[in-house]
Amino acid sequence: MSSSTDDAASQVAARLGFTAGQVIQEFGYDDDVDEELRTALQAVTGNELVDEDYDDVTDGALIWFRDDDGDLTDFLVDAMTVLEDNSPIWVLTPKSGRSGHVSHSDIEEAATTSGLHAMTTFAIAADWSATRLGTRGRGK
Repeated sequence: MSSSTDDAASQVAARLGFTAGQVIQEFGYDDDVDEELRTALQAVTGNELVDEDYDDVTDGALIWFRDDDGDLTDFLVDAMTVLEDNSPIWVLTPKSGRSGHVSHSDIEEAATTSGLHAMTTFAIAADWSATRLGTRGRGK
């Protein structure tokens, strides 16, 4: 990867809000994930992404999810098991028109069932969109 590609990938990773020293748990890894994004996240945090079997506290979760991956609610519940309070959960889904695309309403439904809500969605990589999920807090 060239320096300008590294910089662009780091900026994309920074959009997810992760910082140095954080531990990010990754779900749904497969051969179609965006490796540049994964590499950038590892560079930003200084840590390897940990897998679904990790059982210590994490600072965030990254869920690669496709239409045929099963029940998103199950992934969300698993991610929340070791997640530090108020830490972000990012659901990455194939963009509209790509194989495996998941509708935003399906993400919102799974989030609501899990006690979460969708906060923001944007294109994160060539083939992937990212949706941040957060806990429902009381209004201030």
